[in-house]
Amino acid sequence: MNPTLTVHDEVRTLVPGFTHLAVEAHGLVNGPSDAASSALLEDAARRLAERLGGRAPHEDPHMAAWRAAYTAFGAKPSRTRNSAEALAKRALADGGLPRINRLVDAYNAVSVAHLIPVGGEDADRIRGGMRLVRATGDEPFATVAGGADVIEHPEPGEVVWRDDEGVTCRRWNWRQGTRTRLTESSVTALFLLESLPPMSRPALEAAGTELAETLEKLSPGARVTVHRAV
Repeated sequence: MNPTLTVHDEVRTLVPGFTHLAVEAHGLVNGPSDAASSALLEDAARRLAERLGGRAPHEDPHMAAWRAAYTAFGAKPSRTRNSAEALAKRALADGGLPRINRLVDAYNAVSVAHLIPVGGEDADRIRGGMRLVRATGDEPFATVAGGADVIEHPEPGEVVWRDDEGVTCRRWNWRQGTRTRLTESSVTALFLLESLPPMSRPALEAAGTELAETLEKLSPGARVTVHRAV
């Protein structure tokens, strides 16, 4: 698989300076959260606390930039936080970070440690190329509400990731859909790391390298490729 990721001009015009990096992985071995993945999350929370030095996550300049991006397309960033800020708040709270499965724990740890939105998709469930667009409002989004599977639709103008079948992540990186999420049976994955100024390209690429190395440790023999920031 050679991932095709497209950012539409209307998104780049709305939020100049957006950069993303993809990590492609084949031959992964997933499973329930374990001691190794829990240790990654615990270390990430420690690194985050050191990075913030007592500040709240939204006071970090990178998180402030994401709040401005959310505001630009009409979302309320204090109510629908970007994925990195939401995870960071949980990491600093008494309950700590959730344990989902080994692969999700791995990319959540990188997200928290570097304070950068990171998403993971089961590449075998992606239909066609992935693209970041402003929604029309008609696109289907598979999710869960009240314990039941439902189909929702984004708001017109909302920034979403989508493939040929529908939306995979709403409000840029706020909520991932159920159709392409990583499950314990996933063996092929596409991870997406997203940054805005003032985060530098080297800092983004350092996060991508750390994720690739973590995946190789969790799944010895996996084929992991980092597709550099664009």
